[in-house]
This record gives sequence, C-alpha cells and structure tokens, in this order.
Amino acid sequence: MAIVVKATLGKEKYYTEVLAGENTLITDEPVDKGGQNKGFNPLEILATSLASCTAATLRMYIDRKEWEVEKINVEVELENFSLTKRAVFKRNISFEGTNLDAEQMKRLTTIADACPIHKILTNEIEILTKFS
Repeated sequence: MAIVVKATLGKEKYYTEVLAGENTLITDEPVDKGGQNKGFNPLEILATSLASCTAATLRMYIDRKEWEVEKINVEVELENFSLTKRAVFKRNISFEGTNLDAEQMKRLTTIADACPIHKILTNEIEILTKFS
C-alpha cells in the first residue's frame, strides 16, 4: 500500500503544510536559513520517522511479550555529509520502569532494526520524479 503525502508551499518562505490523510504537519526552515522555525525542518522529519517508528515497533513487541516497560525513549541524531553523499543516523534507545535482562535487550536490538523505516533507510532507494 502506497503512502501519499502532499506538501504545499506558498509565498511565505519555507512554511510548508503537509497533508497525510486527515493529518496536517507544518515544516519550515530555521531562521538562519531564511525560514521562521515554525515547524520541523525536513531532516528533523526524517530523523523523527526513524525515532517514532523504532519506538512504536519496540512497544508492539514488548506489549506482545507482556514485558513491563513503562517508557521507551529513542533519540536519533542525523548527520548529513552532502559532499560524500553519506548520512549517519545515530540511534540511542533507553527504557524506563523496567528490569530487562541481557537476553531481552539482545532481542530488542533485533526488533529495533526490524522497524519499517529502518528497513527502508537501509534498502536501496529509488526516487521517481515527474512534473505535472
């Protein structure tokens, strides 16, 4: 199933409304790049996709196993090296309100890598563009 989002940018520099189904998201650029910092910038959205997908995937697995975990924290740092065409995602995962053992943590490492966004980002990516 394809996901469709629509971004609309008027004359207000870089302030973009993004629609996905019934949900709206605002993106913008920081002030130092000419924007007004009224929303996430595109790189923040990309890192957010990995962080939120990882957290949700872990929560689904933890709930299915009925493990006691109060809170899942996922921090993603994204460094984009445009000159070398390389991006590095650093993902730090921590848990609150739990006593997970080494075997459970090992399993959760595998589950984190199974999140759909992680899979997309580590697969071959193709972008097809057309103007209409």
